[in-house]
Amino acid sequence: MTRMNAEVPAGIALFDLDGTLLAWDTQLLFRRHVIHREPWRALLLPVFLGSLALFPILKLGGLKRAFLSYLWRMPTPTLAAHARSFAATIVPTFYPQLREALENHRRQGHFLILSSASPDIYVAEIGQILGFHLTLGTALAPTPTCPLWPKLVNHKGAAKVERLRQSLPPSYFADGKLRGSHGYTDSRADLPMLELCHAASVVNPDAALATLAHAAGWHILRPPRPWRNRADFWCRALAMLAGF
Repeated sequence: MTRMNAEVPAGIALFDLDGTLLAWDTQLLFRRHVIHREPWRALLLPVFLGSLALFPILKLGGLKRAFLSYLWRMPTPTLAAHARSFAATIVPTFYPQLREALENHRRQGHFLILSSASPDIYVAEIGQILGFHLTLGTALAPTPTCPLWPKLVNHKGAAKVERLRQSLPPSYFADGKLRGSHGYTDSRADLPMLELCHAASVVNPDAALATLAHAAGWHILRPPRPWRNRADFWCRALAMLAGF
């Protein structure tokens, strides 16, 4: 991460991660990555599956904590090593079209921000490999070993905007927006972030987001995704959940 100063950059580019720079949810991919290296952790899947019935109580933040139960009792250095190897493995699979968009912003001297709802344990590693100036993700509470339900500060929706305002110098903002900014996402959950931007590109949007994009004059990018159809997507996603 580059040290920031108050001097306003030539432009600012904000990128979401999952579904934007790559097709898959990185939480599924990281789970599979860890289980391949520590197969016994697949036995912790019932903790997450059992929590699904409690969704009305737990909400999304609680489910994310339950999902991370496969990291139970993992020492922090081991988790960091898994995060580094995962990032090195996953970055080459990113959409070429989005990688080129990122490099185009870099060539123009823009300030590059990776803003993700995924855990910062590996989002930070991905950001470092790709040369982002600022990387923000869901923060896990620091502990010597990971608890069954890790405490976290979810970084999603309006929370992304709050973190940006906390992390960036006031000079980067003008009239409620980031100066010369372009946002990239695949999700309506990032609409608060896009409201900060002067321009936006949406990646493989659903019908509702595509309608909003057309109305706002945003770019629509449709890089090919690796699944053939919805059934193929779910088969692959469930396999990743089990560690395959």
